[in-house]
Amino acid sequence: MKKLLPPGWMDAKGYSHGVVAPRGQMVFVAGQVGWDGQCQFHCDDLVGQAAQALRNIVAILAEAGARPEHIVRMTWYLGDKDEYDVSQKDLGRVFREIIGTYGAAMTAVQVAGFVEKGAKVEIEATAIIPDA
Repeated sequence: MKKLLPPGWMDAKGYSHGVVAPRGQMVFVAGQVGWDGQCQFHCDDLVGQAAQALRNIVAILAEAGARPEHIVRMTWYLGDKDEYDVSQKDLGRVFREIIGTYGAAMTAVQVAGFVEKGAKVEIEATAIIPDA
């Protein structure tokens, strides 16, 4: 994956403005909330739910033979921007622990609510497994 940074632009912190991915097999991961594989929430805080959602993404990627470093795009849907703002340091820590430190193209938006009652975040991802 190659980061795209137009001349004169500041580098994004924790993500990339855009990426070019090598040719390969595309993997699309549906939005994951912070519950386990049996659809049970084990916490009600944003950081804990984000960590579980990221672990879910890693598990789904593994089923396709992909790894976190193959992620080229993520979208985070957040229920509370203020909670996100105060949690950024801890969110960054769990992201680095579970996903890594490279820069996928990412978007974060605040939404009015989630289909799954009790959800604080939903994260979807796109990955590309490079051709051998």
